[in-house]
Amino acid sequence: MRLAATIDVEHSHVRFLGNLVLNLWDCGGQDIFMENYFTSQREQIFSGVEVLIYVFDIESVEFDEDLQHYRSCIDALQACSSNAHVFCLVHKMDLVPEHLREQTFKQRERDLRQVSLPMVITCFATSIWDETLYKAWSCIAYSLTPNVKVLEQSLNRFCNICEADEVVVFERATFLVISHSTRVEHSDQHRFEKISNIIKQFKLCCSKSAAQFQSMELRNSNFAAFIDYLSSNTYVMVVMSDPSITSATTAMNIGAARAHFENLFLAE
Repeated sequence: MRLAATIDVEHSHVRFLGNLVLNLWDCGGQDIFMENYFTSQREQIFSGVEVLIYVFDIESVEFDEDLQHYRSCIDALQACSSNAHVFCLVHKMDLVPEHLREQTFKQRERDLRQVSLPMVITCFATSIWDETLYKAWSCIAYSLTPNVKVLEQSLNRFCNICEADEVVVFERATFLVISHSTRVEHSDQHRFEKISNIIKQFKLCCSKSAAQFQSMELRNSNFAAFIDYLSSNTYVMVVMSDPSITSATTAMNIGAARAHFENLFLAE
């Protein structure tokens, strides 16, 4: 499939956590349109912005010009939405030789932080071929989640009550990680993205069979993992390594917690 370049501004929206709407403005990078963004459409595009996500192509041969366009965005954002979060994705990092990736990204990150002042930004090295895009979007989703600190406190209490190794909350539609609580550290830093992909594929198989996915349990000699709905807009995964804790006990704890977390998300 051939992807065409974005022409002018393409506007779409995604509903997230039920009552939070992400309005997406995909702005073409052609010079004639970029000039228009910062003149006649400046207030329309940059007012009321919560998050700016700017994607840089690591292979671009016009990085100085890219920085000028980016600085114009930062200036417009400061004037119209000074409290917005800014995320920069340095994309296609898989095209950089592996031994040069960290050095190349760090240099781009320094350049972007400098040109962004006085705004504080977050940078990610991303590629479609690994877990980096999922991590970046999960961090963006986290920044958009209201009252996330209260959610984290409740999740920590729930994890301790269950005596779980780890508890993870996923957004229902996207299966992005909203929050997690960990009592036993795990060596795989990309486990959330892998789990998300497995569940999304399983949900797709269910839909092809005209079945609805609600919950699942995975168990072997080392651990048990329970995935079930937590609220109308979230799923929870509870990971246990204590063989003395039965499946029924974990299911009962999840069921008992639903009303609290549903009210927590409704309060947001």
